[in-house]
Amino acid sequence: MHKSFSLAGRVIPESLVYSFGTLLLDLLSGRHTHPSHAVDLICDKSFLMLMESCFVDHFSKDDGTELLRLASQCLQFDPCKRPNPKSLVNALAPLQKETEVPSFVLMDIPHRNVAPKHLSPLGEACSRLDLTAIHKQLEMAGYKADVESEADKEPSFDMWTDPMREALHSRKQGDAAFRAKDFCSAIGCYTKFINIGSLESRTVFVRRCLCYLMTDRAEEALKDSMNALGLHHVWPTAFYLQAAALKFLGMDNDAQEILKEGASLEAMKIKNAPSV
Repeated sequence: MHKSFSLAGRVIPESLVYSFGTLLLDLLSGRHTHPSHAVDLICDKSFLMLMESCFVDHFSKDDGTELLRLASQCLQFDPCKRPNPKSLVNALAPLQKETEVPSFVLMDIPHRNVAPKHLSPLGEACSRLDLTAIHKQLEMAGYKADVESEADKEPSFDMWTDPMREALHSRKQGDAAFRAKDFCSAIGCYTKFINIGSLESRTVFVRRCLCYLMTDRAEEALKDSMNALGLHHVWPTAFYLQAAALKFLGMDNDAQEILKEGASLEAMKIKNAPSV
């Protein structure tokens, strides 16, 4: 992931596009490319110089050159010069020669198709886009997700710095506004907590995500669900909130797939939980 993510701890479209550029290089070269070395790797080189020899016969010269061109655009230092996701899809579509096949079929992974009736209360609320019920579920959950691992726990008092104290104070104010359903104020407080950058909290991102939905800002809500997944990529709650944002945007089919993924992850989590 590009340094804009590692420094701020937030997923933004520009950092995702940069990461996609490194992925294209990985596919061409047949080896992993560290993001900090990606630009040096492609400098003044043709795709034949980069490509793994066993892949050469699977690419035409034009297709390989186009992939390298797209990778170069994604890796532009100035984020404003990188292509947006829509233009990337439009550029890649003509390069697809094979019939579309789901990724789980290509990778021989059993498809986890979980029916909506198996959703948790939070998943059910997100599937109905019942924002009041989602609020209730997030309130009940509190910050349990943030302390599931030792690495996510808050620092001890003697480790606190002034920015940490300020961040926690902002989060506390945001939580009070969230409880009171003052969602605009909660957005401001949670944003301050995030921008300080001293602490990370996936719970803050999903709470702000709901606040954005409550204030008809679904695109910002979708980004926050992605930010939460950036901190913990197998967290069912973040998948559920992402599904709610997608549903709010009218992307019902995508929302259903994300709901199924969240339900599957939650089922696996319950199955693997130690018995008491």
